[in-house]
Amino acid sequence: MAYKDIVVYLDPTSDTDDRLKLAISMAHTHGARLIGVDACSQAAFDGPWRDRATGLQDQFDEAVRRDGISGEFHTETGSRNGDFHPYAHYADLIIASQPLFEARDLVAQAIPEDILLTAGVPMLLLPYKWQYQPIGKKVVIAWNASREATRAVHDAMPILRAAEGVTIFTFSSLKSSPQQEQDRLIAHLRRHGVSAQATSWQSDDDISPVEALFASLDTVDADLVVAGAYGHSPALEKWLGGASRELSETPAIPVLMSH
Repeated sequence: MAYKDIVVYLDPTSDTDDRLKLAISMAHTHGARLIGVDACSQAAFDGPWRDRATGLQDQFDEAVRRDGISGEFHTETGSRNGDFHPYAHYADLIIASQPLFEARDLVAQAIPEDILLTAGVPMLLLPYKWQYQPIGKKVVIAWNASREATRAVHDAMPILRAAEGVTIFTFSSLKSSPQQEQDRLIAHLRRHGVSAQATSWQSDDDISPVEALFASLDTVDADLVVAGAYGHSPALEKWLGGASRELSETPAIPVLMSH
């Protein structure tokens, strides 16, 4: 798999500048066409953010022209209050941010969760107020041998192949051992030209897998987490306090997620 079409969602918040910068960088790296999609809610055009919202196409066009990449911009005014973003179905990767606090009202409600669940495409989810830096040098795979985690690993393969370091992180109880599953994934990745190491957090204490992930020393220098998304339905995840929701709602570093 290669990333040849990358969608980046743009909105009037200050996060858009760094998100677009990352999207440009990744389009360069992978020789991809960049598709900018207006992700503004109607509220973004009704107040002080209007100038930023109406200037998104000019900002995008100037960025792709300056950096010499193939790009196109689309405005989906019909999806302002809905969840229909058709360009997500014709891409290899989606780049979006988690809109929190005042940003939530300025961004279409479908982003990020509904798009992640319905697009069939991996999403690179950036934290709220994330500041640009290269990603993919040191990657942590949050591994639980599920369908979603497997999909995420394969969707991230172009990044994993180029990474300087890849760590497989597994969370388990004290009664089980993840070593066999980790060894199988290490061997599989090796056949794809990816060298990986493994670490695990074994505990029966009241700590969530996501809390353990970010408490692990192996994530301190990581710039990207690769994880499966929503093994249960979103409603059940919310009821159970699911790891997918916890990871996507408050990401500490960029997360590439697949459903």
